[in-house]
Amino acid sequence: MGKKEEVIKTQSTQDFPPVVAVLGHVDHGKTTLLDAVRKSTIAEGEIGGITQKIGASSIEVMHDGTKRRLTFIDTPGHQTFSAMRLRGAKVADIGLLIVSSQEGVMPQTKESISVLKKAGIPMIVVFTKVDLPEKQIEKTKQQLLKEEVFLEGLGGDVPTIEVSAKTNKNIHELLELILLVYELHGDMFMARSKDAPFTGTIIESRLDPKIGPRATVIIKNGTIHVRDVIMAEEGEVKVRSLITDKNKQVQQASVGDAVEILGFTKVPPVGSIVSENSDSQKTRKTESFEFSEKPSFHHDEQALSIVLVADTIGSLEAITAAFSSKIVVALQKTGDITASDVFLAKSTGSIIVGFHAGIKSDVKQLGRTEKVLMKNYTIIYELLEEIQDVLDGKALALEEIIFGKAKVLASFPFDKTKVLGIVVLEGRVAKGDRVRIMRGDDIIGESTISSVRQGKNQISKIEEKKEGGIILSPFLDFTIGDMLICHR
Repeated sequence: MGKKEEVIKTQSTQDFPPVVAVLGHVDHGKTTLLDAVRKSTIAEGEIGGITQKIGASSIEVMHDGTKRRLTFIDTPGHQTFSAMRLRGAKVADIGLLIVSSQEGVMPQTKESISVLKKAGIPMIVVFTKVDLPEKQIEKTKQQLLKEEVFLEGLGGDVPTIEVSAKTNKNIHELLELILLVYELHGDMFMARSKDAPFTGTIIESRLDPKIGPRATVIIKNGTIHVRDVIMAEEGEVKVRSLITDKNKQVQQASVGDAVEILGFTKVPPVGSIVSENSDSQKTRKTESFEFSEKPSFHHDEQALSIVLVADTIGSLEAITAAFSSKIVVALQKTGDITASDVFLAKSTGSIIVGFHAGIKSDVKQLGRTEKVLMKNYTIIYELLEEIQDVLDGKALALEEIIFGKAKVLASFPFDKTKVLGIVVLEGRVAKGDRVRIMRGDDIIGESTISSVRQGKNQISKIEEKKEGGIILSPFLDFTIGDMLICHR
């Protein structure tokens, strides 16, 4: 047939993967759980392969004798990402509320509950770290009841499950539970069809200096193909490539899939809608987000002018939303901190603030020469706290100093915690250092070294090429092979 059929066939929930948003308090185990979930995939050939960080992950499992797929949205954890998390929940079919069985309900737990309730999607409560002796499941359940999360077995219908990413306890059972809840709420998704007009929601976007704008889309209905012309906020966009989280180029993607689209002429806003190209959709309304193409000047002597550079538009939105009225953003962009940013900062009396931004050594040197303060952050609340310190007139050291780099070789239990067995690759590792744990390109978290040992002896530091053990406070989940960056 030359034209698309007028009657669109609806499909069952088994035809599409559920889209799952993962929310919860910082350090309650979201990242570690997602790592364990990814390793549970039945596509064993993909384990250890090249993955693409697109803000979502797709896995396959066997369910009732049938191969099923699930799509997980990697929503951020800090409270200032509330807007992004809300968007993540809006595009999701099911929400996982991650709660540490040790710490119970915390501030971001409460915020996540609110987000999920507003989204109106089914919720599953996942109690993490249940392998630890300090778990307090029953106490945590009572805390959830006070937040009006009515659990199964306690007069409600919200299912719960206890998991341990460390021992893989109930990881497969969690995936089974997600699929069961998805099928039980199948009437919510009856209108979905591969043959329906294509619509999708952008959950992440960034500017790649080599390739150009990249945007990750969760497909809500229909099918998108390479070479399709779709409608975005900027107008018509021709799809050049579709890339999965496994770094594979595909020719098409359908309902519930997450793919990165290449072909945009400018970076689209997170949360905006893309759709099939049709006259009726050209006038649709979407959430807008504008860049500051030109510096804006502010004559308030108490104001602080900033050049802001972040990894994604979503990060820019979250950071600027948390800024006080005393902060003037002279320029905001995604990508790397460049020489032109330094000259702009100098001419406008600004400081340069980066968030997961790239910065070359020659640009750092230019900043020193031009006496422009700059700092690149990896944790958003540290960025906001230090910027507030500047506004409050407190001293701010805007140059990160790297003391040493080390690799985790082993793990040893010690006095209700764990010792990281490490080898120092560069510099030195010392007691009191701030330490960042890296797993590939992902930042697992930040902590402080509270103890350093070699054998049974407590020492102050471990020198380059030497091995030893360290204890972190607070404790962070780690695995063999993680990299440690000691810094100030």
